[in-house]
Amino acid sequence: MLSVELGNLERVELRDIWASEAADFTPWLARAENLSILGDTLNIDLELEAQEKSVGPFRADILCKDIGNDNWVLVENQLERTDHSHLGQLLTYASGLQAVTIVWIAAHFTDEHRSTLDWLNKITDESFRFFGLEVELWRIGDSPAAPKFNIVSKPNDWSRSVARAARAIDDAELSDIRQMQ
Repeated sequence: MLSVELGNLERVELRDIWASEAADFTPWLARAENLSILGDTLNIDLELEAQEKSVGPFRADILCKDIGNDNWVLVENQLERTDHSHLGQLLTYASGLQAVTIVWIAAHFTDEHRSTLDWLNKITDESFRFFGLEVELWRIGDSPAAPKFNIVSKPNDWSRSVARAARAIDDAELSDIRQMQ
C-alpha cells in the first residue's frame, strides 16, 4: 500500500493577515484575482467599478458590475461578527447605488442577521439578491494563508419560483369584476 503524507489544515485568524478592514481587507478583496474567488463562490462574474465608493457622505466598501447582466453588485465587509451598524450601511449603500445584488461578508453571522438576509430574499422580487458570506483563512504547514468564503444566506430560487407561480395562478383566476378593477 502506498503511503501518502498529508498536511493538516490550520485555521488562521483574520486579523493576523488583515489588521484593518479598510486599509487591508477591502483593498485585498478589490484586486481582480480575489474578486474572481468571490465571484466563483457566488457564481457571478465580477468587475470592479470602485473601492470606497461615495454614497452621499458615506463610503461603500466595493462596487462591482455583474458582467452577466450589467447590474450593480455591492460588497460590504467586516472582519468581525455581523452587527446592526453594518446592516444599516448595507441597505443605505444598496439604495443609494441602485445595487441589485448585495453581498455582506463577515467573520461570523449572527442568527438574527442571517435571518434578516433570508427575509429580504423572501420579500423582494427576483431582481434583488442578498448574500451573506463568512470568510475564513486556512493554511497547511508553512503555506500562505488561503481564503474560503462560505455562503450562509442566499436567494432561494425555489421559493421565488413557487411564489411567482402562485401569483400567476391568482392572476389567472380573477373574476370578470376583479379584472375590470
